[in-house]
Amino acid sequence: MELLTGITVRRSNYSKLPAVDFSSLEFGQHVSDHMLVADYAHGEWQQAQIVPFANLSLSPATLALHYGQTVFEGMKAFCTRDGRINIFRLERHYDRFVRSLDRMCMAVPPKDLFTEGLVKLVQIDKGWVPRKGGASLYLRPFMYASEAKFGVKVSDQYRLIIFSGPVPELYAEPIKVKVETNYTRASKGGTGFAKCGGNYGGAFYPTQEARKQGYDQVLWTTGDDNPFIEESGTMNVMFVINGKLVTPPVSDSILDGVTRDSLLTLAGDLGYPTEERRISVAELELAFHDNSITEAFGAGTAAVVAPIKTICINNTDHQLPKYSHESLWRKLKHKLEQIRTGTEQDVHEWNFMI
Repeated sequence: MELLTGITVRRSNYSKLPAVDFSSLEFGQHVSDHMLVADYAHGEWQQAQIVPFANLSLSPATLALHYGQTVFEGMKAFCTRDGRINIFRLERHYDRFVRSLDRMCMAVPPKDLFTEGLVKLVQIDKGWVPRKGGASLYLRPFMYASEAKFGVKVSDQYRLIIFSGPVPELYAEPIKVKVETNYTRASKGGTGFAKCGGNYGGAFYPTQEARKQGYDQVLWTTGDDNPFIEESGTMNVMFVINGKLVTPPVSDSILDGVTRDSLLTLAGDLGYPTEERRISVAELELAFHDNSITEAFGAGTAAVVAPIKTICINNTDHQLPKYSHESLWRKLKHKLEQIRTGTEQDVHEWNFMI
């Protein structure tokens, strides 16, 4: 056992790393050797530990299992061209984690615990950071209500865990999506802006139904008589309409995506006009009829950029023009990759180098 600035570390005696084929990664398949664990009890955070990745032991009465007090974040670490490791936009991810925890009435880990825990964990498992372009080390901080008491209540105990695993890029090929107007992902005043487990569990059924019909994902809408576009699956969504990059504004029903924010900033750097405004399904349908829409893509931590080739609106498939190397989504993705890997100057100070 060694002590690293207040975080105790117990290293694994056996590494799974030699068994990983980094040339053929599957998203979510591999988990790195260690995880950080920190408990909140008696009104304060206990000493954090980094320990070998292992299963958890839970009481069947654990509150998170019954009432949904569970929140997660999704982040990535990249290997830069000079061999260092970059945790991308760590502070913004922490801020969003805090907003999600506040919405779910959960304890908030101190920023130094979150930051130092991530840094130490990535340092210990640095061999798991892929060197291949497009791949990265996915970081999953999450918290759950750990108190064992089955009465309906806000928990007095929580557990923070951070683990990681190497992942490839998702949606390398353009996808097909269906505009969903029957089921909704979130509603005004709800938890749509928070990364809580229930948002994702509730989205599974309509997504499965869309996949049975041959689509990869759904385009979520407000679901009312004049529906407006909200998100694409588990990603924010962006359109190029009349030469402008257009995306719905963040709200209490739309996640404040870190990738979304990054792409909007980079589009401005490249001289492209951007608009954050509401987009109705009717406007989207009209944009196909008058050929004013030229691109559509999802934006998220896992996928980074997911180009869309087909959008089904009211049972009619609308095709996007064929993409080229000059497509905006390609330029944005490339520029973001260059910044993350240190090939291009990080003028916005997004990289947290360790």
